[in-house]
Amino acid sequence: MDQRSPRDGRVIEELGHYDPMIPETDARAQLKGERISYWLSVGAQPSDKAGVLIKKYGENGTHLEQQQAALERLGKRKEYEWTPAPAAPAKPAKKEESAEQPAAEDAPAAEGEGEQAAAETTE
Repeated sequence: MDQRSPRDGRVIEELGHYDPMIPETDARAQLKGERISYWLSVGAQPSDKAGVLIKKYGENGTHLEQQQAALERLGKRKEYEWTPAPAAPAKPAKKEESAEQPAAEDAPAAEGEGEQAAAETTE
């Protein structure tokens, strides 16, 4: 970002991200090392905090091996945490309702036929 732009203002280019909610400390920062090197070569000056992250996790960072190991541990953790969804239980309430409906439909039809038959015999 340009130093003169507001905190949530326009971004020139995103060079990575930092997620403090990740449990592995070394996996929290994900940086684009080549692009950071480019911007530093044309005169960009990182803030103090960003400078520390670049030193650790940049293109020639001091913590790159630890970061790779932390990312692998996180990948394995996700595999273990995933569990398949349980099978849906059968719903017997629907079957009882469907069994009752045809019986209810048959009853008026039988009554109607009986009335028609009684009407025909009286005529």
